[in-house]
Amino acid sequence: MDGAMVAQVRRFNRTVTQRVGALQDEFLGRGRPLGAARVLWEIGPEGRDVRTLRTDLGLDSGYLSRLLRSLEADSLITVEADPYDRRVRLARLTPEGAAEREALDRRSDEVAAALLTPLAPPQRDRLAAAMAEVERLLWAGMIEVTVADPGDPAARHCLGAYFAELDSRFDAGFEVDRSNPASDDGMRPPAGILLVARLGAEPVGCGALLFGAHGVCEIKRMWVSATVRGTGLGRRLLGELETHAAASGARVLRLETNRALVEAIALYRSAGYTEVDAFNDEPYAHHWFEKHLAD
Repeated sequence: MDGAMVAQVRRFNRTVTQRVGALQDEFLGRGRPLGAARVLWEIGPEGRDVRTLRTDLGLDSGYLSRLLRSLEADSLITVEADPYDRRVRLARLTPEGAAEREALDRRSDEVAAALLTPLAPPQRDRLAAAMAEVERLLWAGMIEVTVADPGDPAARHCLGAYFAELDSRFDAGFEVDRSNPASDDGMRPPAGILLVARLGAEPVGCGALLFGAHGVCEIKRMWVSATVRGTGLGRRLLGELETHAAASGARVLRLETNRALVEAIALYRSAGYTEVDAFNDEPYAHHWFEKHLAD
């Protein structure tokens, strides 16, 4: 890793933690440290599953338990078993906790305004745009891509969202039963694999690879959530599928797509896929692509 880049990241981290008050014992002057304030804010008006809260914040379970106990001791939250699933613990705000969260919101707005106020309007625009770009890049580094079973709840979520998006974008809608199949068994080893991307506890993307005969594999079910588009996840999923295909001994990758999916078409072309004649009878396809891995 480039040493100058590492040094720049460290300088950025020091500047941000100082500027937002993260170094103070009492974050935003509310009598508790940043960690406890963030947990209180994340629980929110609807409450949160403790397991999901831990995953989203990337916290050690023991540390989160201590933070929750401190908030309970201040009568700001309650932590109880889910009445529908006793294995799940739910954290909810008390009326005092809801009032404290509103106070945190107000103080956070004031700190953000204080950061922007000394800057000229063009500088504010630049800072806001730079922050948005940094946030997208940080998200990109936080996304995890793993092989998943098609029956996994995260996989079902991604596939359902994929089908719903196709139905909304295709001129004549989309019906799964009319499309060429990519069955659950077809996306399980040894027939194939399914990759699922997660940002914290949220499933945000997927892509499948069907292992074929004669060194030919087919890519299916490529989808990226709108919440993380612009992070490079689509290209990352495509690259990981290509890596799995090469490891299986495949020499050629194929895929088809609909003309409405202009972003996907641009991605495939930029990744070295060449448009070829139709190699199947997929009723929703207008473009067929192929890539020779040896190239």
